[in-house]
Order: sequence, then structure tokens, then C-alpha cells
Amino acid sequence: MGRLTGKVAIVTGAASGMGLAQAKLFIGEGAKVALTDLSSTGQSIAESLGDAAIFIRHDVSSEDQWAAVVKQTEERFGHVDVLVNNAGVFRAATLEDTTRENFDLHIAVNQTGIYLGMRAAAAAMKRAGKGSIVNLSSAAGMRGTPGCFAYVASKWAVRGMTKAAAVELAPYGIRVNSVHPGVIETAMVKDQPPGWFSAVCSMTPLGRLGQAEEVAQLALYLSSDESSYTSGAEIAIDGAATA
Repeated sequence: MGRLTGKVAIVTGAASGMGLAQAKLFIGEGAKVALTDLSSTGQSIAESLGDAAIFIRHDVSSEDQWAAVVKQTEERFGHVDVLVNNAGVFRAATLEDTTRENFDLHIAVNQTGIYLGMRAAAAAMKRAGKGSIVNLSSAAGMRGTPGCFAYVASKWAVRGMTKAAAVELAPYGIRVNSVHPGVIETAMVKDQPPGWFSAVCSMTPLGRLGQAEEVAQLALYLSSDESSYTSGAEIAIDGAATA
């Protein structure tokens, strides 16, 4: 028996990075998974994962598309037990350099996308009788990180929304938690100037970047029944950077 045997999960931003690591791990632990992303590569990835996976092209900032994702997942797999709100954007800019377009993009994807996902999933999880929602925030959602004003704003919002949803949904057996990764070695951070990685590592007590698979393991725990009394928590996975 896998740790997610019998469960059905939706993982957003699942065509690469942390989302892909989560989807693969979840399927390996017995779950059926709807992988969603804007990237068309998600289709071939889902096909490679077999009958336990489907791909749905999905803009997380669209209310209509969220409704379609939940509907298609229930039609294919019968119910929804887990939602991992992983999709996100990062465009570095200071407060004074942040354009309205930059700010609105972060809010639309990183905040509104998670709000819409939680709302859509909550209805499905009520039908299923219980559920677990895992919201990907960031270490930047736990401190005043410089140079990425809009990103920080959106990730702090995820932290607060998670706690509010955890309280509201608890009577229905639905748990909601937030995960706060530090710098994880994914495509989102690969195009950084020389010396950036060594500088980040020097500021991280564990002395290295995190790996997508490590974040996936935490998401797995929060999605499984092993964490049945954990809700409203904010869990840092950042090599002690925010300790």
C-alpha cells in the first residue's frame, strides 16, 4: 500500500520543477493525479506516467478553467482528495522598479490562482467527505526579502489565506497548510548572474540549494493521512534560512 493509495490529487504547475516532482512522487505512492499547467509538454509527461495521470491545460488565474479542472478530474477519477497549489511566477524587481503589470501578474497567479483553487477544491472535497490542500508559498512569505516586492506580497498573502481557509474548512474534514521553500534548484532560478548561487548558499545554514524532490516529500506528508491533525500550519523547507 502506498501512502496515497486511493487518493486523487490535482497538482498545478506540474509540467516542470516542484510540481512535476510532486506528481511523480504522488503516483508512485498510489495516487491518481491531474497534472495542470500552461505548458503543452504536460500532455506527453502525463502519458509517460500511465493511466494514473491526466493532463489539463490550465491558467490558474481563470475561474472558469478551475471549474473545468475539478469537473474533468471528478469525471475521470471519481473524486478529489488533494490539491497542491504549486503554480507560480517570479519576476525580480524592487518596490520602485515594480511596474503595475509586474505586480498584477504576481497577484493573479500566486494569490488569486490559489484563492480560486481552494474555493473550487473545497466544494469537491466536501462531496468526497474530506481533503487536504497544500499551498506553495515561499520563504519570502515569512520575511521582508529585498528585490522581489510583488513576489513577497503575493507569498505573504498565501500564508494568510491558508490560515483563514484552514479554520473555515476544518468542520468539513478539509485540512489546509502552507509550504515555504527557500531557493530550490529549478528552472525558475536557473538564469541568475554569476556568483548568485554561491551567495545564496553562503546565506543558507545548510550550505546548499534545496531540491524539488525534497519539497515533494513534504507535500506528500501533508497530503497523506499521516498528517491528519496538521492544519493551518506554515512549514519552512529552506535549509534554516528563516530560522
